[in-house]
Amino acid sequence: MSQNAYDIQRAAVIGAGTMGRGIVMCLANAGVRVQWVDNNPQMLEQGMAAVAQTYAHSVRQGRIGEAEAAERRGRVESAANYSAIRDVDLVIEAVYENLELKQTIFRELDAVLKPSAILASNTSALNIDAIAAVTQRPAQVLGLHFFSPAHIMKLLEVVRAAKTAPAVLQAATALGERMGKVSVVAGNCQGFIGNRMLDTYVREARSMLLEGALPSEVDEAMQSFGFAMGPFRMFDVVGIDLGWHARELAGKGQDDPLVQVDNRLCELGRYGQKTGNGFYHYEPGSRQAEHDPEVDALVVGVSRGLGYERRAIGAPEILERCLLALVNEGAKILQEGIAESAHDIDLVYLNGYGFPAAQGGPMAWADAQGMAQIKKRLLALEKNRGEHWHPAGLIGRLAAEGGRLSQA
Repeated sequence: MSQNAYDIQRAAVIGAGTMGRGIVMCLANAGVRVQWVDNNPQMLEQGMAAVAQTYAHSVRQGRIGEAEAAERRGRVESAANYSAIRDVDLVIEAVYENLELKQTIFRELDAVLKPSAILASNTSALNIDAIAAVTQRPAQVLGLHFFSPAHIMKLLEVVRAAKTAPAVLQAATALGERMGKVSVVAGNCQGFIGNRMLDTYVREARSMLLEGALPSEVDEAMQSFGFAMGPFRMFDVVGIDLGWHARELAGKGQDDPLVQVDNRLCELGRYGQKTGNGFYHYEPGSRQAEHDPEVDALVVGVSRGLGYERRAIGAPEILERCLLALVNEGAKILQEGIAESAHDIDLVYLNGYGFPAAQGGPMAWADAQGMAQIKKRLLALEKNRGEHWHPAGLIGRLAAEGGRLSQA
């Protein structure tokens, strides 16, 4: 099949939630005609109205003219069912994170779409191979992980499944460029590049709350380094309840000591910015995170209740543990071939996770420290804090050779 068979001019989006809305606008803004499907007609109607409102707002802000807004709106139409979208070149599924649901959708799409159509899932962590396996066209299945809000965030993780054809990857990456995205190809693993590294970073941040730090101290240390926001402000923006509900749905992880502070906040209805209270307090209509002594007391209570002897944790330790967690996981991702280069990992962190541009990304920062230095610091953490700090094999090898992650 020639590469032109994957020329993406018409697309469909499944799901009219927040992510679906953002993805529809990304496509329409790039000149792609979009058909939009949701099994709840009311959700679809609200989605269409929300897209129209966003374009109207852009006109008021002077970002685009009324004619351009009308053209973009005109590229989006609702579709009643999968049969109505049988001729599209690409479908992006954007329903909530449930593997069985996504597999059902992909089976049904596979049965009705034209043979050359590409099927993509906007999942942030699910196994793309398991989704591709239920179709008769695994070479044309991949992940397109947009970041929220999708029409604003620059990053797009293009997730390569085991059988994804090179021409399909190329077509998806080219579409990313048309949408103005920084497209980074990632291999298929839990969390891909960005969220897999984020898990280790967040784990350290949460551990330090139990050991003696307060949310504002962790965030201030990361923000002083240059992060757009620290981990707990990030949770407030995203919604603390997302992880809480995900653990409830999965029926596991809710008793992990590390999430007990989050659980308590959610039980109190403190979901973050959207409810006016989370790790911080927000005045009505404001996004300004204000320090809340009640949260400090809750953190201390949870940590003592779990049997921790609290101690003072300074900014240098906070930085060391959060940054080295990112670097060590990044090195593992590189050695496993999940990322094609250290530069790709840095692009993910600069464009999707607010890593300070002046530092060049976590891998560039590590290279500036020197691999021997990074290895030594990881070994010290391993000795004091456990074997999950054991340096990635790649770091050991580069330290011995005097090499850099950027050359790996």
